[in-house]
Amino acid sequence: MNVMTPKFGMGASVLRKEDDAFITGRGRYTDDITPNGTLFGYVLRSPVANGSFSIVSVEAAREAEGVHLVLTGADLGHIGDLVSPAMQKQPDGTRAPTRDIPVLCRDRVRHVGDAIAFIVAETREQAQDAAELIEVDFDPEDAAADTKTALDAGAPLVWPELGSNRAFEYRLGDKKLTEKAFADAKHVTKVAFLNNRLVCNYMEPRSAIGEWVEAEDRFVLTTGSQGVHGVQGLVCRAMKIEPAKLRVVTPDVGGGFGPKSFVYREYPLVLEAAKRLGRPVKWTGDRTEHFLEDAQGRDNWVEAEMAMDGEGRFLGLRIDLTANIGAYCHQYGPFIPWMGATMSTGVYDIKALDVLVTGVYTSTVPVDAYRGAGRPEAAFLIEKLVDACARDMKLSPDEIRARNFIRPEQFPYRTPTGRNYDVGEFEGHMRQAMERADWAGFDKRLKKSAAGGKIRGIGMATYIEACAFAGSEPARVRLEEDGSVTIFIGTQSNGQGHATAYAQFVADKLNTDISRINLRQGDTDELAKGGGTGGSRSIPLGGVSAARAGEDLAAKMRKIAADELETAEADIELADGEARVVGTDRKVSFADIAQAAASADDVTGQGEFVQDEATYPNGTHICEVEIDPDTGALEIVRYTIVDDFGATVNPLLLAGQVHGGVVQGLGQALTEETVFSEDGQLVTASFMDYTMPRADLTPFIDFETRNVPSTTNAMGIKGAGEAGTIGAAPAAINAVTDALNRAYGIDHIEMPATPLRIWQTIQDHRAA
Repeated sequence: MNVMTPKFGMGASVLRKEDDAFITGRGRYTDDITPNGTLFGYVLRSPVANGSFSIVSVEAAREAEGVHLVLTGADLGHIGDLVSPAMQKQPDGTRAPTRDIPVLCRDRVRHVGDAIAFIVAETREQAQDAAELIEVDFDPEDAAADTKTALDAGAPLVWPELGSNRAFEYRLGDKKLTEKAFADAKHVTKVAFLNNRLVCNYMEPRSAIGEWVEAEDRFVLTTGSQGVHGVQGLVCRAMKIEPAKLRVVTPDVGGGFGPKSFVYREYPLVLEAAKRLGRPVKWTGDRTEHFLEDAQGRDNWVEAEMAMDGEGRFLGLRIDLTANIGAYCHQYGPFIPWMGATMSTGVYDIKALDVLVTGVYTSTVPVDAYRGAGRPEAAFLIEKLVDACARDMKLSPDEIRARNFIRPEQFPYRTPTGRNYDVGEFEGHMRQAMERADWAGFDKRLKKSAAGGKIRGIGMATYIEACAFAGSEPARVRLEEDGSVTIFIGTQSNGQGHATAYAQFVADKLNTDISRINLRQGDTDELAKGGGTGGSRSIPLGGVSAARAGEDLAAKMRKIAADELETAEADIELADGEARVVGTDRKVSFADIAQAAASADDVTGQGEFVQDEATYPNGTHICEVEIDPDTGALEIVRYTIVDDFGATVNPLLLAGQVHGGVVQGLGQALTEETVFSEDGQLVTASFMDYTMPRADLTPFIDFETRNVPSTTNAMGIKGAGEAGTIGAAPAAINAVTDALNRAYGIDHIEMPATPLRIWQTIQDHRAA
């Protein structure tokens, strides 16, 4: 028998066990590690966005104090490009060719920050000084930096041999069926907007250490990542070596959000330099390098329209989306807009859909997955459009949604893009959120704001996302000689609290305190495989596998204990670090069981849950804002969320994930804007110019769940890591638009709705 331990098991509000190390300064990040004899690398980057170049001389740099090595593209003929495997099929069935990232550019640069040379010296400062001695002749050309105009006639070409900046074209849905829906429509509502580009800005900038271990005839790469196996595979591909020749290690990671999933140029560079020099080589990027090199997010120009009948019921949806993928095809970059397009219809019963996605090259930093990876873009599009439909049809935001939601009796529901929603009660969480937000009392608060010279708005977003995609994340659980338990799993915590969450699953099966359970991630030597962290997959997939591994270990432990205590396995219970004979004082400790085992396999549990379909978290965000029209200053006065995550593992961890996601979504909606000049210079390349959300923007968040268990996940879990970001931006912009519309009849504002942009929008309206 297995006695439940509610104090630590699934559903318990357990404090994060990893936080003691972090708050006492005992976290160990890549830049905290400096092996003996380490040399330091620096990357010389292009100041030009588009053009050819030639390296005149590197001799002065090679002779500079402390310098051990200078590498250019000419030195790396044996190393391949960083290849994107993510191109999807186009309407004609072909896949467009990728334009991959050279580890060091050879004769042409395509964005400011493109890598030209790698300098290794005794100190980073010496390497950086030496970089300034490299003579490079640039022949700058005009640059295409704007998403909306990249395909215009005469636009400068990023890849001249293509004859266009068009990277790919994807089409989803049924064009003919959609044309009929629009022909039958009584009303059509249109929107056009830019889904603004974002810079990830995790707290810990990237760092990498390369080592060549002669005795083992292999490389070791230490770097912050979202999964060591993914990094291993793509670095090996670039370096043309087998996986056995590369060990990848990831220590603590200070934020990931998608961009730390990827392989960057510095990883093969530090490895190549380490082998040539016979010493460890370390590279650590600064914040400006992060702005210039690490993959960025979003950046779509969208034109969309909804066909409706006379009652405001949706008949068809047509979308024309231009996705900026930057100068190169980044790792998953071509896949992200396709992924978002599959979620175009959101929570609504829309039978006809036609989506055209066009990827464009620009002379800018490449774009890839950033928290939500296409799903925030899709949710923003449909929720902004639905609010516009409500205004056109003179319906309230909740009424038009209620008329068009997929109803509970329609599940399982297949969308026009082939997504298979298993369950959902969309109107249920919308009404619950409205009640908690006191939607009915808004008019009183509106009058109070008006009396104080302010304007006020309220907006909602009812979202759905796809995550925890089909696949698995195996787990291994081992009883140690001291009676503790170690979990091995191939995901990677970037701050989510994996050490606590996984421990809860195993503690539930072993009926023991989570303090006895330790987590091992981030080492390809310890894990045969792993899918990494991304797409909110760690808990829905990895958590179930950990629970099953815990069950397997518990059964093995009961068998050993039964042999030691000379009783039947059915008479053994596990509790508080001991195995006991039920109803007696006869017992053995977990440590005794470990020492009695004939082999390590006898005290190792294995678990692997294979999921056949994605899960679909959903929910309602409601944002209420008050704005000073004389300054544009905005305050979020209320923020309410009711989410359906299927099942809750740890309410405290869940709230933390949702709160963090909301702030990132509010950052996009209200503060963050990546600006490139016409010649491709990144104008917002530091925190002096790029505004991150701060505490004074962040409201108290009223959050609760209204869970409907998933039928595709063995434990009903849907995933929650990205949901806050997906719901926040449309809720906030709908609230701002509502305030502007009520006061002035304004029905559109671009993100981010900064005080300046709000003020200018009001002034432009008054002047019109």
